[in-house]
Amino acid sequence: MLNHVLSPDAQVILLLCASFGQNRNIQPQPLTLSEYNRLAKVLIENQLRPGDLLSAKGLNILTKINDEKLNYERLVALLERGGILAITLEKWVNQGLWIITRSDKNYPIKLKRNLQHLAPAIIYGVGNVELLEKGGLAIVGSRDINEEEIEYTKRVGKVCASQGINVISGGAKGIDKEAMLGTLEAGGTVVGVFADSLNKASVSKKYRDSIRDGKLTLISTYDPNAGFNVGNAMGRNKYIYALSDYALVVSSSLNKGGTWAGATEVLKKYQKIPVFVKVEGKVKEGNQALLDRGGKSFPREPWNGNLKELLSVSKSQSNLLENNLLPESETPVNISAKTTQSESKTQSNLPEKNLLTELENSVNISPKTTPSKFKSQSNLPENN
Repeated sequence: MLNHVLSPDAQVILLLCASFGQNRNIQPQPLTLSEYNRLAKVLIENQLRPGDLLSAKGLNILTKINDEKLNYERLVALLERGGILAITLEKWVNQGLWIITRSDKNYPIKLKRNLQHLAPAIIYGVGNVELLEKGGLAIVGSRDINEEEIEYTKRVGKVCASQGINVISGGAKGIDKEAMLGTLEAGGTVVGVFADSLNKASVSKKYRDSIRDGKLTLISTYDPNAGFNVGNAMGRNKYIYALSDYALVVSSSLNKGGTWAGATEVLKKYQKIPVFVKVEGKVKEGNQALLDRGGKSFPREPWNGNLKELLSVSKSQSNLLENNLLPESETPVNISAKTTQSESKTQSNLPEKNLLTELENSVNISPKTTPSKFKSQSNLPENN
């Protein structure tokens, strides 16, 4: 049973950025990530938190923002969506979903460290939230694959399961799905990063038991009911890599497709995440090109029980960035009944430097919450 208690900060981020199952072209349009980042910068400069926008002091700051897209009327209209937030939140909880916003202390540290300002404002998920902090091996590849690539992927998944290596993938048809199912069948743990239809996947027969057993976590940075969108599919690639310690590209086309785009982006922008490439058997042209761009040859079989060690050595040799977290780590949110207060503190082991003072109040939103009641419940202090 999930507990839908959100901090004021989390409420505001949802009000500003979530679509609540509606077409994102409706008015007022929810903030994009870049727009939210610009607003967050203004808040930090004024020593305010997102939750302060539910107070008179915070609303007054909005009138002084010199940004055409962040105009006062649009922001206030978004903040007044308390009724639809309450109704939609209740529906998500009844479907077994949880929500983490970038203000929450149990937000995945790897996303902040690896992506910084590109870390998503909202994560929707189902399953064991603790798997998001486990890192592991991202396994990705093309949709169109042959039998040899399928068997190879399943062998890698089986070894990962036997050596306690968490697998992260995208859930798409082809290598992604084979990696996830192969690892789960062998008793391993998996994080699936979906670009669409999270609600549908969360009740799928092939995933249901693994979610219940705490072996599988499915997440999306897009609305749980969102349909397929090429832009979203491309955008989620960086989240797969950012949650991982290292990655394996099993098969990639050359100069086209999501696998190629995701791998080349990581090789160019996020060198801290080692990208391995399958070099055994029949190797696709894209694989060789990724090697030429800085990818590493994945260790050849047999791995003889030392795959985790081989990957760890490669990771330690990479230039990892362990600092420069976003200057935004705020009030914790109770995600599920399984998350205890002590676990939340352990997960939130973030540096204190350059972080805003934390708020302590949280709000329990019910379906009966109206926009006016929603505002009055916040009881935010005027000063941090």
